Amino acid sequence: MSLTSLRPNIDHWSERVDMAATFRWTARLNMHEAVANHFSLAVNDDGTQFLMNPNQVHFARIRASDLLLLDANDPNVMEQPSAPDPTAWGLHGSIHRQCPHARCVMHVHSIFATVLASLADSSLPPIDQNTATFYNRYVVDEEFGGLAFESEGERCAGMLSDPRKKVMIMGNHGVLVIGSDPADTFNRLYYFERAAETYIRALQTGLPLRVLSDDVAEKTAQELDDYPDQAEAHLREIKAILDCESSDYAT
Repeated sequence: MSLTSLRPNIDHWSERVDMAATFRWTARLNMHEAVANHFSLAVNDDGTQFLMNPNQVHFARIRASDLLLLDANDPNVMEQPSAPDPTAWGLHGSIHRQCPHARCVMHVHSIFATVLASLADSSLPPIDQNTATFYNRYVVDEEFGGLAFESEGERCAGMLSDPRKKVMIMGNHGVLVIGSDPADTFNRLYYFERAAETYIRALQTGLPLRVLSDDVAEKTAQELDDYPDQAEAHLREIKAILDCESSDYAT
């Protein structure tokens, strides 16, 4: 039986469909981890009401109607029958409560981002176009304190106060990406994993890295910030592929 067969969720439908597509594609790319990762999307002006994936459901099965609608200021969320994963609530609830600019939040333990997060120096040097995308646009959390229950979530949220920093490399944990909407955020998540893979594979050669100058790295990052419609086109094509496959993500 569907999680929502008795009471279908239809509010914020277009947002639900976009989010469902990103869950499916994250699973397709093997960037998820079993049922342990979480995405959320704010749907009101101050960002405190948000959609999030239900507890313990694989990304490859999530449908638009399955997404939970939560209120970051509701102290009784975890007492509800359809309560979210407690670590998801601790992390995403805290961010949506403290960081209204973080409209969409995607957290995964993707392989290369997590390898980067496990290095003593988790910074990402600009050695190509993808790594340069994130130049001066990420923070590194070096104070991992265990599972992201509420106190850990509050601590992480406090590191995202600068809207320019849209990626958190979560030391000993994984990566968290924020953005304006599902297309913007998923595109950033995708390219961060590609950037981390390039860097890790470059390190594996044992040869010196050709690091871009600060000026060129910043110029490249700004040009990519301003590049028109790439994120929207990326998500549009993902949905088109899923539609061609008769996927049920938009149900």
